[in-house]
Amino acid sequence: MEFYDVVVVGARSAGASTAMLFARAGYRVLLLDRVRFPSDTLSTQHIHRPGLRLLKSWGLLGRLVETGCPPVRRISYTVRDVRLEGRVPAEEGIDAVYAPRRYVLDSLLIEAAVEAGAEFREACTVNGVLAENGRVTGVRLRTPRGAPAEVRARLVVGADGMRSTMAGLFGARMEREDAPMTCAYYGYWERLPAQFEVYERPGRLIGVVGTHDELTLVAAYFPQSEFVAVRRSPAQAYLEALRTTAPELAARADMAGRVERLRGTGSQLNFFRQACGSGWVLVGDAGCHKDSITGTGISDAFEQSARLVGSVGDELHDTAALDAALLRYETSRRQLLEPRYDMALESAKLQVPDERMDFLRWIASDPESAEAFLSVAVSHVEAGRFSAPTP
Repeated sequence: MEFYDVVVVGARSAGASTAMLFARAGYRVLLLDRVRFPSDTLSTQHIHRPGLRLLKSWGLLGRLVETGCPPVRRISYTVRDVRLEGRVPAEEGIDAVYAPRRYVLDSLLIEAAVEAGAEFREACTVNGVLAENGRVTGVRLRTPRGAPAEVRARLVVGADGMRSTMAGLFGARMEREDAPMTCAYYGYWERLPAQFEVYERPGRLIGVVGTHDELTLVAAYFPQSEFVAVRRSPAQAYLEALRTTAPELAARADMAGRVERLRGTGSQLNFFRQACGSGWVLVGDAGCHKDSITGTGISDAFEQSARLVGSVGDELHDTAALDAALLRYETSRRQLLEPRYDMALESAKLQVPDERMDFLRWIASDPESAEAFLSVAVSHVEAGRFSAPTP
């Protein structure tokens, strides 16, 4: 039997950052994942400003840039006849948008966790939890060779994504669930120069950003009701979405080439799960998943990790204090994510009402307002903090 302070199940952005922060706090940490790294995953890749600030404070933003992740310093937002464009606002020394490939970002975070003292084991499948008197005290797993093993811990963290196995093993209840609203397809293009671009029309949204290897990520969003039709011929639907929503981008794409396979999903689930219980906690998509249309998932994961470890502090070995800390994290998580969840569901309606067009035209007529609006886009200021003056 092995003993750790913290076992983290899931080694992507939420799990690896949580393991790193607990290890930096001086705890003995075991980080587990069922796959081998480097490993890619479906992702918008965009890291919003709060996530970039955390990467910088952790000493990892410079390391991310050194991997060849390009800084994107211009942003544009086009809806029908309205186009807002400008430089990415500089804040706290960060003047660019970054959208790293996940096999690069997740590996970087795992390396940082190991450097901090965490132990990392890949290709390990967790298939059960240990419990005493109703309190989770560890996990059961299978090693890469299929041998059973048990590990005890003061705290078990489930960071294993939207379809979390750990949530089921913990018995985490579903607190809120909304129907899927969009489906999405992602493609990578070479020889397609781009800034951070968003194009929107009723029923469609196109997102564009540069990433590693001089490639450009182009994502197309469709209503969930069209998923059955879209997946019959996704490449055709994807190109048609570009042509009808972003004709200027489609013209540039005609001179470029798409590489790798087209990736897509109709599983844009929307839910809040119970965040914690006796001896366990969920972070990242395991605890809350929302439509990816606002692209805040990575930043949300980082912020949850920081709030969890900050809440626990040095109280991990005091059972009563740990339980209180987990409840503080649960409250903090709600405060952080509920506005973003609601914003994502509103955006996922893929509607462009006339009132919104009037609002955007007003913004476009005033350079200062346009700059503030673009700042919202990259910094993820809550929408309610920015509005047009009352006539």
